[in-house]
Amino acid sequence: MKNSNRKKSVASHFRFQLKPIYFNRKRIIYSLLASIALLCTTQVPAIAKIPAPSTTIPSQSIPIAQKGDRLQQGKTFYDAGQYAEAVNILQQALQDYRTKNDTLKQALALSNLSLTYQQLGAWTEAKQAIDESLKLLGYAAEKTPDSRLPCTGAQQCAPTDSRTQEVLAQALDIQARLQLLTGEAETAIETWGRSAALYTQVGNKAGEIRSQINSVQALRAMGLYSRALTKSTEINKSLGNTPASLTKAVSLRSLGEVLQQVGDLEQSRKTLQESLQIARSLPSAPETAATLLSLGNTVSAQGDTDAALDYYQQAEKSAPTASTKLQAQLNQLQLLSQTQRDSAARELIPQIETQLAQLPPSRATVYAHINFADSLMKLGSRGKRAEGAQGVEGATTNYQLPTTQEIAQVLATAVQQARSLKDPRAEAYALGSLGGLYEQVGQLAEAKKLTQQALLITQSIDAPDIAYSWQWQLGRLLKAEKDNQGAIAAYADAVKTLQSLRNDLVSINPTVQFSFRESVEPVYRQFVGLLLQDDGTQPSQENLNQARTVFESLKAAELVDFFRAACLDTQPTQIDRVDPQAAVIYPVILEDRLEVIVSLPKQPLRHYATALPRTQVESAIDQLRQNLVIRYSQDFLTLSQQVYDWLIRPAAADIEKSGVKTLVFVLDISLQKLPMAALHDGKQFLVQKYSVALTPSLELLQPQPLSRERLRALTAGLTEPRGDYPALTNVALELNQIRSEVPGRELLNQNFTSTSLRNQIKSLPFSIVHIASHAQFGSQADQTYILAWDGPINVKQLDELLRVREPSSDLERPNAIELLVLSGCRTVAGDRRAALGMAGVAVRAGARSTLATLWYVSDAATVPLMSQFYQELSTAEMTKAEALRRAQLALLQNPRYRHPVYWAPYVLVGNWL
Repeated sequence: MKNSNRKKSVASHFRFQLKPIYFNRKRIIYSLLASIALLCTTQVPAIAKIPAPSTTIPSQSIPIAQKGDRLQQGKTFYDAGQYAEAVNILQQALQDYRTKNDTLKQALALSNLSLTYQQLGAWTEAKQAIDESLKLLGYAAEKTPDSRLPCTGAQQCAPTDSRTQEVLAQALDIQARLQLLTGEAETAIETWGRSAALYTQVGNKAGEIRSQINSVQALRAMGLYSRALTKSTEINKSLGNTPASLTKAVSLRSLGEVLQQVGDLEQSRKTLQESLQIARSLPSAPETAATLLSLGNTVSAQGDTDAALDYYQQAEKSAPTASTKLQAQLNQLQLLSQTQRDSAARELIPQIETQLAQLPPSRATVYAHINFADSLMKLGSRGKRAEGAQGVEGATTNYQLPTTQEIAQVLATAVQQARSLKDPRAEAYALGSLGGLYEQVGQLAEAKKLTQQALLITQSIDAPDIAYSWQWQLGRLLKAEKDNQGAIAAYADAVKTLQSLRNDLVSINPTVQFSFRESVEPVYRQFVGLLLQDDGTQPSQENLNQARTVFESLKAAELVDFFRAACLDTQPTQIDRVDPQAAVIYPVILEDRLEVIVSLPKQPLRHYATALPRTQVESAIDQLRQNLVIRYSQDFLTLSQQVYDWLIRPAAADIEKSGVKTLVFVLDISLQKLPMAALHDGKQFLVQKYSVALTPSLELLQPQPLSRERLRALTAGLTEPRGDYPALTNVALELNQIRSEVPGRELLNQNFTSTSLRNQIKSLPFSIVHIASHAQFGSQADQTYILAWDGPINVKQLDELLRVREPSSDLERPNAIELLVLSGCRTVAGDRRAALGMAGVAVRAGARSTLATLWYVSDAATVPLMSQFYQELSTAEMTKAEALRRAQLALLQNPRYRHPVYWAPYVLVGNWL
């Protein structure tokens, strides 16, 4: 691309060039699946990595192609990505077989035509072809599921010969692919079940396994990740120690991708490496490239950028087709762009331009254009264009980035190709992305038109997973036009759409590359800012209530994203119904200010704001956290009072007048690393006046007081060193003190294993589980763990342990665990998301509340604090929050432990009653 006429007005040139892309269109009403494409499994192609080149797993690219005939010629074109040529050859083959009255080969040609049409996104033609194929094979679509083939027992059905049965199995496999692509995931699972049964009848084990693997993809598309993981694990177990084969490699890759989805990144990496080893030993170039792409996605999610780039580069070199090579290059470009390695990114651009120009139209080609344009927009948005490239460190090329007009032409090509393919989903992506480009250069009217077109399409095909992006974009555009009411309505639509997707947020993109912070969190945060914006007047109660609800929803969505699991049931909770003596404080950090909403019992919501840049607020928070853990310094006091002034002081008089006893904080993520009890008003700490509790979201709260009638504690801990972890010499004393206050059982050292913990919880109804050991909360769920004698127990395993129940009992353990105490844990310093593990562990593990620590605490100070806590907790009508407060005050009054480093890190998260 030559950057001609550089000095000409970008806005006027751009507007003139792109007017022709607005044309009339008919509403397209068929429904497309929200996540699957044969050559591109990415669900948000404009922002996500392009993973493996195939979602479902064919036995061959074109099933049962025979050497030397036109089916084989069609397969050759298909494998090369030349789908239009493959269609032409297969149509000729079909005509030949009709002339010869060869029914079986007609069915084969039609099935293969359907598969090829699917690659082109030609859904109507694909359906017509597969329906005709099945009809020729005697498979009647109008039959009830019970009467469909294959038949069993004494039933009479056709076909009976193994050759025809195998052709039918292949045809059903291709029909299921089409069903999956067009939004019928449940039906696809049923069809793959019939395909697998037919393969079993003819003794084709590989075909049976392939159909089962493909059904896993349908489960993933439906957001049923637990079932997908279970089924994929079973498939691999059934293969056992069988010799290396393409089926085994594909099965392992499928499992690795599911593990990637659920966030088990380390196991995903190991499984994919095993798959890669088999693919290379066969050798299979397509499967090798596919696995390398998936490996790149997994290690990129682990933050290992260099390794990810290496895998993508290996995939590029081993790619058997131009489309796969392009996918690898696009993944590299996007990762380089995200990590601001702009010089290396610029070197890739000419190669990608050449590849794109050579690819025939297909759905994958359309998405490739969109991905390419998105990366170019990100590079351009940082202002690192050709004019400034000379000052970029490490620049090794004089290649100039494409102009805005040229990026727009890439997207215009994507629009045209999507329309020629009659692929409305891809068209909506392209139109919306083009609208985003117009927004970036300030041409708001054109951006608005394109965004509305994209929204119209997404509504017509019922695609909420992409609709929210364009609703959000429309909200931003209306806000820029000063149409605040219209902007609020658009943002409300976006949040409503996200709410409908919240239990499936992770399925918006099947890889863990989905960027919550870039693509979901800002929708909520900007909406809160819009509702609370300073126009010289206080926001209405309606706006305050809506802002609070939106922020609550953001907190729940953060946990869904953190745990990579759609398992958090929520319901709005009125604070007055939970505790009439509690106030709830919602601090929200926006780009230009800190907003605070305060809810006092039976009073209107209060609101105040501090005009400070986000960076300044977060810098103060980080510095306060650092100062709090310096034992021999009082440097924390100034910042502690500063944060108090931001969060509490404007409402301090009203809070005191209301008579509340507990302050409950729903903290923004950056504030979760701070102990609110240590905020200081200039005279005393907050904990000296109020009980303090945190909750990830009142929507996630189970408002039920602690029952003292059957209070029992299961205590577990380590006193001896384990690996790199030092001994905790006072743990035995801590557990003894607890036993003196609350009856229960103890697991110490060798007796504290994951198995013994499970068995104890399963056998007796403990209301408290207290673990005194090393523990850590990291930015990902697999970095959040407690240490047992036999090794770390991560938060997902802890979830399973605490949710076990006695088979003969109706008592479900999640309702029995009132309090989970993690004594000795810490959040990872400097990790913005680490506190999410602490905030959500109780929710995820089914406990009503968690008592944990923000940093490693004094082993000696823990003993008296925990002893006092349990002593207070045994008192009738004492809330958990007040019991903790009194235990902290006991330390605070002890000259040895007066510094906040000893008593402040203990935080109660969840139900404070």
